[in-house]
Amino acid sequence: MRRVLFDTSAYSLALRGNDAARAVVQTADQIYLNPIVLGELRAGFLRGRHADKNEGELQEFLSSSRVRVFAIDEETSRRYTLLKCHLKRQGTPVAANDLWIASTALQYGLELITADSDFERISGLLVTLL
Repeated sequence: MRRVLFDTSAYSLALRGNDAARAVVQTADQIYLNPIVLGELRAGFLRGRHADKNEGELQEFLSSSRVRVFAIDEETSRRYTLLKCHLKRQGTPVAANDLWIASTALQYGLELITADSDFERISGLLVTLL
């Protein structure tokens, strides 16, 4: 069973018709997002000219029985804290939103689908770059 977490870049690429991103959407058994991804997407929608259209497409995507949004909880915050401190000590910090996304993927044992190579710096995280 292929269970994946989409980051913001992966969803955006799928929306724009990127073949690799669309292939993941078509073949994954379960697709997950977290509130950080939703916030980044919606902030992007508001900056653009097609906010209502983009929000409608997101709602359609979220209504699929294969798509679920994980909440950020206490366990996620523990993983975030450990990652943030570890990466800072190594001198390889990662943006806070990306750490929340990575923490969710690690918490639930999900493959992270992204176009952002920064995630590759996080040990133990299964990353598929688009």
